[in-house]
Amino acid sequence: MSIPYQYIAIEGNIGSGKTSLCDRLSKSLGYRQILEQFEDNPFLPEFYQNPTRYAFAVELFFMTERHKQLTSEVSTPSLFQPGIIADYFFLKTLLFAQINLDGHEYRLFQRIFEALSDQLPKPEILIYLHSTVPQCLLNIQKRNRSYELEIQASYLQNIQNQYLTYLNSVLDFPVLMIEASGFDFILQPQLVEQIKEKLMDTYSKGVHHLKFSL
Repeated sequence: MSIPYQYIAIEGNIGSGKTSLCDRLSKSLGYRQILEQFEDNPFLPEFYQNPTRYAFAVELFFMTERHKQLTSEVSTPSLFQPGIIADYFFLKTLLFAQINLDGHEYRLFQRIFEALSDQLPKPEILIYLHSTVPQCLLNIQKRNRSYELEIQASYLQNIQNQYLTYLNSVLDFPVLMIEASGFDFILQPQLVEQIKEKLMDTYSKGVHHLKFSL
């Protein structure tokens, strides 16, 4: 049985396992993967040191790079791969901006975002990895990126709250919310196969909660 979705996106908090799942799932499905190049953002280390000063620069860079990448990748389907899977959804740009920007900066950012987002297709299905904040912090510490070690639990909690508020209002496409605390998609390939099996089903628009056992 084939997967009924040609454009899949994966979302979740920082450290929830998005990129690992995207990499493993794309290989299992034979899909082309789109991975966010967050390390190319020159403002990211400075942002974690001084959020107020660098928030607009870091978010603007992310937005333009995501738009450029998705415009290029999603608009050019491959003859040899049945679909695309990305480790982010463009709307995350606005969710993070709502946390990091204030007043006039956010209103300006929102206007630019709306103009750019109108040009991009939405994913046909979204996988959301829901992990606890302590688990995300542990994963961040394990991967040991120097600039991420400044991330605080309160910041991750704000991100999680922002995602959950948004997901409760999604009416455009189905969302598979997976309880992913303690999961390791690299060391536990059976989880990837279980998620792949769930993607063979069709879902109504809105959030669907899924739990997997090891």
